[in-house]
Amino acid sequence: MAIEVTLIDYTKDPTRALYMAYRVCYSALTPQQVMARIDDERISEETMRSFVEERLATGHTSPLEQVWFEFGISGVTRAFSHQFVRHRVGISFEQQSQRYVSYKDGSFPYTVPKTVEAAGMGERMESLFRDAGDLYREMVEAGIPAEDARFLLPNATNTNFKITVNFAQLLHMCDLRLCTRAQWEFRRVAALMRAAVMRVAPEMGRFLQPKCGELRMGYCDEGYDAWKGCPIGRKRPHKQELFELYNAYRRGELDELGQDDFTLIEEQRIEGRAPGAPA
Repeated sequence: MAIEVTLIDYTKDPTRALYMAYRVCYSALTPQQVMARIDDERISEETMRSFVEERLATGHTSPLEQVWFEFGISGVTRAFSHQFVRHRVGISFEQQSQRYVSYKDGSFPYTVPKTVEAAGMGERMESLFRDAGDLYREMVEAGIPAEDARFLLPNATNTNFKITVNFAQLLHMCDLRLCTRAQWEFRRVAALMRAAVMRVAPEMGRFLQPKCGELRMGYCDEGYDAWKGCPIGRKRPHKQELFELYNAYRRGELDELGQDDFTLIEEQRIEGRAPGAPA
């Protein structure tokens, strides 16, 4: 079953909502006065956007909790859901119940990872699921409550969610789950959530990046070996390299700029040609 993520609803005009939330903190104007200036266009969309971006850069995040998004999520597994509900602040979950929803015919939806199929073990896994489904059906027919029969169901069983999440939590979630080290299923969900936000509010969606993104931390803080193995690792410095550079500066170990360096700078700036190129 394919993973699907649908944006059901969201804060209309999130830039305006964030601007007003931030302005309450940094202005003597009342919310009503700020609203009036937005409505008569004394405060433009570009002004609001720039102000919000400046505030985001300072790390002032509490106003982000006032912008929210509702998603419907299907085709994910119980293995995913155990990770998903670890995000506990700024998010509300409703999940399909295995107590009140039973699979009376013994057929339950599931996901077989591509790595299992690639290893040639997909059919064996599905055979076990069919056997589990048959036993589940027999249990239910024997009068065993679904809440007990479900003990047999694997982590691969699919489940559904309806969630509401604020922008602060969505940023945090994407920080972690868009990272190439995140589990593939959660990474896919995070990518689909980001794509959905980008379609309706690109000014917000652009901030949904892995934590190494230029609009987030801008560097990697995972293990050094993991960074070296990351397919986008070379686009972002690792924190270890940043500290090494800083410590070299403190120790006075950085190479000083010499006359040759200034000659190259001068040539590039004045002549408008590549350093070392013929005059």
